[in-house]
Amino acid sequence: MEQAAWYCARTKPKHEHIAAANVAKRLGLEVFCPRLRSERATRRGLVRTQDPLFPCYLFVRCVLSEHGEGLRYVNGISSLVRFGERAAEVPAAVIEDLQSHFMAEEPVMAVDPLSPGMEVTVAAGAFEGMRANVLRVMPARQRVQVLLDILGRPTEVEVERKLVVFEQERMADRVPFLAAA
Repeated sequence: MEQAAWYCARTKPKHEHIAAANVAKRLGLEVFCPRLRSERATRRGLVRTQDPLFPCYLFVRCVLSEHGEGLRYVNGISSLVRFGERAAEVPAAVIEDLQSHFMAEEPVMAVDPLSPGMEVTVAAGAFEGMRANVLRVMPARQRVQVLLDILGRPTEVEVERKLVVFEQERMADRVPFLAAA
């Protein structure tokens, strides 16, 4: 008798949560879709989001010979990840490690990787669109001291943290235990 194993399913874009709910409800299978909770500045202000750690993917635990065909017809699922004709099995240890950091129901809060020396853009306010270098991060006051070029002179300015956007952001930088691996 075949054992249940973890498989990676590809979802339609922005349908991870829909696909996860449908797999659990219609097929009664265990689903794991780790999410990150984050805040970012936009032109309209601070936006709080919950994004999947692996966009367009989720993990499903099943006996492939029993549920493989049914997974193809679940709303939100595009396909199983395959290597050639064979569905790729994800080692249980990998899923257990991820689950130890990401509770299935509660998204993990992403860490703010902003640090001195980073190049940022001011997203709103009097300095909107200006590029600056971070001099100091003041988390207790939710402010950042940046160096702006104003009228041809470098000028130190304090702005709200939510108004600062950095250009090169990687997911691994926002989740410390992934960056350390």
